[in-house]
Amino acid sequence: MYREMAKSKIHRGTITGANLNYRGSITLSENLCKSADLLAGEKVSVIDLNNGERFDTYVIIDEEKNGVICINGGAARKVHIGDKCIIISYALYNEEELKAYRINIIHLDENNNILEL
Repeated sequence: MYREMAKSKIHRGTITGANLNYRGSITLSENLCKSADLLAGEKVSVIDLNNGERFDTYVIIDEEKNGVICINGGAARKVHIGDKCIIISYALYNEEELKAYRINIIHLDENNNILEL
């Protein structure tokens, strides 16, 4: 049996951009992706803590800037720059893998600097 479990969580990030004219996805800075173990194209759930919106999308990595959390495409209408958010990825684990299971959580400050791993 496999169970779908939370794999990675970026906690209390600040949305830095909302680009309606992009084809879709969430752009995250490379430093956040590396710390949270997220890959380009990986499915994530985004929860806007200010308005309760919740949606799924996929990751695009910004290799140039640190602290970027930009919502692209139609989902940009669901957020506002400055909103706090949680970003969660999930993975399937078998019973043996669950014995060593541990979610990877990173906590961010107001400027999306990593406070705690």
